[in-house]
Amino acid sequence: MSRVNPKFATELSKYGSSDFNACFNCGNCTATCSLSTADSSFPREMIRYTTLGLEDEIKASLKPWECYYCGECSSECPREASPGELMMSLRRYLTAQYDWTGLSGLLYKSLPLSIAAFILTFVGVMAFVVSVGFELEKMIHFGHMFEMIAIGTVGVLILLPNVARMWYFTILKPKVKVPFMKYVKSMGELFVHMFTQKRALGCDDNQFRWFEHFILVIGYLSLLFTTVVLDWFASEYLFVIILGYVMSAIVFVVTIDFVLSRMKKKKEVSKHSQPSDIFFVVWLFLMGLTAFMVRLFIDLDILEMNKWLYVFHLTVLVQWALIIVPFGKWSHFLYRSFAMYFAKLKEK
Repeated sequence: MSRVNPKFATELSKYGSSDFNACFNCGNCTATCSLSTADSSFPREMIRYTTLGLEDEIKASLKPWECYYCGECSSECPREASPGELMMSLRRYLTAQYDWTGLSGLLYKSLPLSIAAFILTFVGVMAFVVSVGFELEKMIHFGHMFEMIAIGTVGVLILLPNVARMWYFTILKPKVKVPFMKYVKSMGELFVHMFTQKRALGCDDNQFRWFEHFILVIGYLSLLFTTVVLDWFASEYLFVIILGYVMSAIVFVVTIDFVLSRMKKKKEVSKHSQPSDIFFVVWLFLMGLTAFMVRLFIDLDILEMNKWLYVFHLTVLVQWALIIVPFGKWSHFLYRSFAMYFAKLKEK
């Protein structure tokens, strides 16, 4: 039997949503949402679970990840209950539930703690810089090694166990029987969604936003590959250098639009931005910008005279890898992709 938690609304408000109790079940959001079907009351089911505080049902559900927050349900809500923001808040809440370290929940709920984490990582970078005597070659070598080690460590020790917990909550605990071969045959669904986020195309009037996300994902992953595998900053191959410039420029340009959108708050998705949303787009913007500038300064042979630029880039890189990727909004990209995979497994 499911347990009702009357205090769940208070808990969820710490993740952003505070207006969903205004809902009086008119059904307008379900009638508006293009993802709603005859068999799936979307997003009313999640509103109902949240109102009652049915935490087990919420953790077992994949629906919050199926929502790409087009904002139409919130725009059409006569009670201004912001169902779109509720779904976003549920994603933050679920991220905290999947995270075995508990740090995601702490950082989502506490801005001072998030700022303290950024300051702590900055202090760590500066301590390293001082320890190597501010030598550029050693800093660049460390930055390259750090990227490779951080990717492996964060992936194996944090993200992989978190995905396993997500699988436990959505498949194992609800006792969904999935034949082994279905896990294998459905694997393509994971990679398709990971690289294309095609579920967003199911939202009305969302094609341009999907295209932006698609270009950003390809640009980010390509930049990651170029800097980590091809060692862009140290490479002398023209193709690698040009590829790095193009990918960093793509990340930089696309994130400008995201940053401006968050600032203008004209779209429904931008009206309720939380610190984690801002950190994600701003740090991604800084990643593209500083990577571009560092390589440019290397090619102009002036980086030695402007070591501060690489220190700034290294700080952004470390904060991105240790805070935003494992505990911030970047992880939504991973969980959403696995949610589409798990949803395929649950199909009869």
